[in-house]
Amino acid sequence: MFKINDNFCQLAESYLFSEVARRIAAFKEANPEAEIIRLGIGDVTIPLCPAAIEAMHAAVDDEANAATFRGYGPEQGYPFLREAIAEHDYRARGVEIAPDEIFVSDGAKSDTGNIGDILAASNRVAVTDPVYPVYVDTNVMAGRAGAPLAGGSFSKVVYLPVTAENGFVPALPEEKVDMIYLCYPNNPTGTALTREQLKAWVDYAAANGALILYDSAYEAFIRQEGVPHSIYEIEGAKKVAIEFRSFSKTAGFTGVRCGYTVVPKELKGVDSEGREVGLNHLWNRRQCTKFNGASYISQRGAAAIYTPEGRRQAREAVDYYMANAALMLSELRKAGFEVFGGENAPYVWLKTPDGMDSWAFFDLLLRECQVAGTPGSGFGPAGEGYFRLTAFNTLENTREALRRIVSRFA
Repeated sequence: MFKINDNFCQLAESYLFSEVARRIAAFKEANPEAEIIRLGIGDVTIPLCPAAIEAMHAAVDDEANAATFRGYGPEQGYPFLREAIAEHDYRARGVEIAPDEIFVSDGAKSDTGNIGDILAASNRVAVTDPVYPVYVDTNVMAGRAGAPLAGGSFSKVVYLPVTAENGFVPALPEEKVDMIYLCYPNNPTGTALTREQLKAWVDYAAANGALILYDSAYEAFIRQEGVPHSIYEIEGAKKVAIEFRSFSKTAGFTGVRCGYTVVPKELKGVDSEGREVGLNHLWNRRQCTKFNGASYISQRGAAAIYTPEGRRQAREAVDYYMANAALMLSELRKAGFEVFGGENAPYVWLKTPDGMDSWAFFDLLLRECQVAGTPGSGFGPAGEGYFRLTAFNTLENTREALRRIVSRFA
């Protein structure tokens, strides 16, 4: 009989957010009258901005006309979007990224998972802990993670704890690693790194021949001066880092699906014989083989975000969510919770009360407050005893959820 990829059998029975959804569904079935407010999965609630909608309607009209119809597009993305990204996301910040170093996709989740295709299975992986589960799970699938250990960790993965005790700043690895996943502003903790703190990582990677896989999906939420929006604002980063970005949170494209990855031409690895190979070429080859490109319609919508109207409208949505985050910080502190994040990211990270474990707190919050969040332990061993809430619900629902939590715990 044919054989399966054994690495998949090393994974937890279900993906974190699938388990969250399962528990919510079971509670709802048992309590059909309950009005559950979801502050767990980071899905947006504000409709797409008018500029994007208008552009996408025009794109649909293009598809209805033989003269403007688009079939298969370039796997790397249409020039109109790649050039807009290069100009507004990078050149405007003093960073020179060429359009052909930008690869448009259907979202950062796909790219952060797929990037391992062009990297050797023998590479040692380091992740901050807690961490977005996709980084670890996809390396388990690829055979880089080793055997599962108690507490949800893996034998070959180097975990770099980020907790209240170290100010949520990961320490540089004490052992040699080859691939380093960094997400800043961070999911799930909602914290950020300063320019000096990020420079230490770039310098480390340059000195140790490591690759940084930098997820900056939440850069639009940064409010604090001195927090870089791109790793390429750090000198030397183009030689050591790949950057992933998404329109999901910055422009509400969670259902539309569009993002991009930057692979600089200066970035090189070595093959099994020690010869240097450019990663830009390898990623291009991978995408041309396994991906047919994001849709023309979604790319037109994304390009509209870079118009003056689109930028203003997208910023208004980001401001709305960050106002929710500020409210959450204020009210949860009044209720006696120790909370973090929420100032440069749409996530609030809180310590569970009375030493309660993360899933027990999830069940209690769902049962007694009809509010759903995400257990910190689902993000890694160091997430145990913490809990993530998102600011992506409506203001009205956020206020009601906080009222319920405060009345229960204050």
